[in-house]
Amino acid sequence: MLRRSHTTVIERDRVWDGGFETEPCEAGWAGEALFFVRTLEAEAHLDNLRARVQISPDGLHWCDEGTELRLGDTAEVTFAKVSGFGTYLRLVGELPDGVRLRVIVYVALKE
Repeated sequence: MLRRSHTTVIERDRVWDGGFETEPCEAGWAGEALFFVRTLEAEAHLDNLRARVQISPDGLHWCDEGTELRLGDTAEVTFAKVSGFGTYLRLVGELPDGVRLRVIVYVALKE
């Protein structure tokens, strides 16, 4: 049997500064998800900056799943793998004052 998969761009050319959150991704059918963050532009060095994976049963109320994703420097792609989640997924985080990123965020889902 061929496994079903789907990749979607949930943030395109988005600027992150201060607190950020991605658009939610409905993924209840999937058994695993991979978040990819490609940094297009960084206005500061990204020492030890991270985003957190959050899960939700309804896309409105969120809790941390426990997985973190390191944010990369310009032109770098980083990823986080998640399994055993509920219906909705997103990334959230907080950047220090003076740090701005321009990013593309993908979610690859597999059955």
